[in-house]
Order: sequence, then structure tokens, then C-alpha cells
Amino acid sequence: MTNSLTLFSPSGVVLKAAPVRRAAKRLQKLGFEVSLDESALARFQRFAGDDDARLAALHRVAEAAPSVALATRGGYGLTRLLDRIDWPLLARSIERGTRWVGYSDVTALQLGLLAHTKAESWAGPLAIDDFGKETDDQLDEITPEVFREAMSGELEAVGFRTEAGFDGLEAKGVLWGGNLTVLSALLGTPHWPKVRGGILFLEDVNEHPYRVERLLLQLQQAGVLQAQKAILLGHFSDWKKSPLDRGYGLKQMVEAVRAVCVTPILTGLPFGHVPTKLCLPVGRKVQLVVDRRDVFVGWEHSHPHEHEHHPECGCEHAHGH
Repeated sequence: MTNSLTLFSPSGVVLKAAPVRRAAKRLQKLGFEVSLDESALARFQRFAGDDDARLAALHRVAEAAPSVALATRGGYGLTRLLDRIDWPLLARSIERGTRWVGYSDVTALQLGLLAHTKAESWAGPLAIDDFGKETDDQLDEITPEVFREAMSGELEAVGFRTEAGFDGLEAKGVLWGGNLTVLSALLGTPHWPKVRGGILFLEDVNEHPYRVERLLLQLQQAGVLQAQKAILLGHFSDWKKSPLDRGYGLKQMVEAVRAVCVTPILTGLPFGHVPTKLCLPVGRKVQLVVDRRDVFVGWEHSHPHEHEHHPECGCEHAHGH
């Protein structure tokens, strides 16, 4: 299996080429053969090219089926394309071994894939955010290595610490989720994955806790949260406190949602708009185990040509305990 990696821009405009070039060099050092999609640096308004150009880029990358398709950045733009994406074409690229990777706005692509084809993708880093820093000492110590392990097929489990109170919890189900705002915007559309008995992970940025609470309560009232076996909350970063809060913050927000939701809600997942982020297989059957405050999420080894449609891909063991 080659280590071909294509950088593409499905969403927001790339303002400067330098971070993309730096990301390409660092990804080469990790062992990838990096290529830049022909329209990765295109510009139209706030987008990386107009809708036709970005749609063509998605389909071009899918046709080429590199080992890894890594988005340069998030922003906004994929929602415009969802009704026109050739989902079977993307699914075939995954059957041929492509891992589509990103987070933030890329959530729309990942959940659309899951909804239309049940194909797997990877919630993980973005090229500019995580590999495009000016100096090496600005890079996160964990994120690049976890990415390399995930893309090589070595990564079989992730772990993190959560609050007390969930010791002994065990659950199996399809792992899915991503950016809360993007995910919620898909509710009621054909691009919404109807996952029951799953493990849902969520993160967001620049959203005050009351806005996060409102989105979570929307999912609760729509029957989504209680249909899951567990909910994993990542980082909700870069929000600004208000004089109106009067003691209300993220902790109080989580308590309010827990009060009306029977599904266990675990905090502490290292994922979101923060330097340290895990890679998570969206659409993969996983097993979640909580030992005191340690959470393990494990899945079975997947070969490049294995596909979510095969029942034998289900996870029976959480590796790496």
C-alpha cells in the first residue's frame, strides 16, 4: 500500500499558501507522498473556489483514490455541495483504500457519507491547523503521531480521562459525530445519518455554552440523544463569558442536559478546535469501556479494502488496555 496523501480544499478559502506548503513538508517527513489538488488554493468570495470548483475537487480526489484525502482547512462551504456530491463515487474511493480526514466543516462530508453509503471516514486533523504552523515547536506533540498511526492502520484504540461517576460503563455501537453546529444543521435533511444505539461525539468552537445547550436540547427533543448508548463531549473552545452568565458555564450546561437525557454524557474527549486531537473512525463499530475515570474506545483492525458494509468489521475488543 502506498502512502499517497492529497491535500484538497472543500470549504473555506486558503488565505496564504505558505502554511499549506509547510504542512506538505511536515507530512512528507511523516512518510507520506504528498500532492496538492489543482484547485486547493483557488479563491472565490470566502470559499476555496466556487461551488463547481470545490465539487469537482471532491470528485477528482475520489477518482484518484489516494491513501489519504486530507482537507486543508474547515470554515464553511460543504453544506452547499451536499445535494450534488456523487456519494457512490466517494464510497468507491474508500473501498479502494482512501481515508477521508478532517473535522469542523468536514463533518458535513463525513456524515453525508455515512447517511448515503455507510462508508467510514476519519475525524482528525486539518492540514493548516495541525501541520502548517510556522515553527516545529508550535506543533502539538501528540496529534501528528496519532494521525500517522491512524492512517497506517496501527491505531486500534484511543483513551482519555473523564469525570467520576461512569465506572463500569460498557457500550458497543457505531461511532459518529463531529462539529455540533454542522451536525445539527443536517437534522431533517437526506444527509442525516439515522444512527441508533451509536456512540456520538461532539465538539464546537466560538459557541457560548447556552448556544451549545440549545443545540444539544434540539438533538434531545428530536429523539437523537436518547437513541445513543453514550455521548462523548470534546472541547467547546474559544467562547467568551458574558456578564449575564452569573455562574452559568460549560459545567452547568452539561448538568442541564444530563438532567433531561438518560444517555450517559462523558466529558474530556481530546477532540475539537484545540491543538491535541485524536483520530476517530466515523461510521466504525466501536467498543467503549470505562474503568474508574479512564475511558477506552477500541475497534478492530481494518485493512484498506475492508468496508463498513462487512459485519465482521464490528469491534469485539477494546485494544490497548
